Formats: sequence, C-alpha cells, structure tokens
Amino acid sequence: MEENKGTPQPEGAAEQPAKGKRSLSLNVVSNKEHRGFGAGTIDLSRVSSVIIDGSEAYIDNGAMHAKSKVEKGIKFSPEKENVPNGRPVWIVWVAVDRDEEGSFYAGATACPMLIDTEARRGWKILAQHVNNLDYSIKRRFVLDELSAEEKTVLRELLIAHNAEWWEHSPQTLKDQLGG
Repeated sequence: MEENKGTPQPEGAAEQPAKGKRSLSLNVVSNKEHRGFGAGTIDLSRVSSVIIDGSEAYIDNGAMHAKSKVEKGIKFSPEKENVPNGRPVWIVWVAVDRDEEGSFYAGATACPMLIDTEARRGWKILAQHVNNLDYSIKRRFVLDELSAEEKTVLRELLIAHNAEWWEHSPQTLKDQLGG
C-alpha cells in the first residue's frame, strides 16, 4: 500500500515525527556513555528490586514497573485506611556500582507497602517509591524503617546473591544491616 505524503491530517491528530527524527521521551538507557540527544536520562541497568515479605526476601525486578509478584492484581490506594488488613511488604531498591576493585552494593533504599491479597487491595505512596529509587541510584542508604528481622533477611539475600559484592560494599550499608 503506498503512503500519501500530501494527505492532510484530520484536525487534532497527533503529529508523528518525520522519518529519521527522534521523538523526545523518557528513556531508560543501558550502561553505555550517552551525551547526545536525550542526555540526562535515567540509567536503571544497575538497579534491582528486592521484595521483603515477612521473613522472606527475594529479587523481583517486576517491581520496576509495579508488576512484582506481590503487586500483581492489587488495586493500590494512597490512603492507608483503605487497607485495614494489609500485611507489611517492602520494596528495596538496590543499586550496584563498579570501581577499580570490582562491583559492590552502592545504594539501597526501602519503601513500605501494605498488601491485602485476599481483598486485592494495597497501599503505597508512589512518590516515595520514585524518590527512593532515585536515592538508591545516587548511592544513598535509607533502610532505617526496616525491622531487625527485615534487615537480617535483606543482608542474607545480598550476601547469598554475591558475597564479593557484599565484602566490597561501603561500611555504611553493613552498619545499617547489622553486618
């Protein structure tokens, strides 16, 4: 089918970028250096999400798009009162970085949620999740709201995932997680 280049667009139709032109949008880039068009985009290639659900911690990168195992099928509200029977669940954003000595856990921030699986309702504050993800990327550690048990299961998961990374991680992380 041949394209009519001279056909007028209906009024209010969105203009498509001309062939060869790039549209401006939020980009998630890989670990390559990027200085041209779209510079300033967020690189999420070195961030993972850990879910702490009771005494269990596991990596679930579906949380990057609010599609972790515990979030699927849940209708979230910014009002805690809407989830009176919710159990506490945490998303921990963990950033990994690399220096001349090797990779290490460079940032980690915890975000609370309440999940009522039976009622299919949940509570979380999206702005806090976004801000804490950003803090993790910026090499910050915000883990003080986790209980001692939650800190222990997170520490054990990080060590089990890669003990060398744990050993090479900043003392701040080890102090906050009791290790």
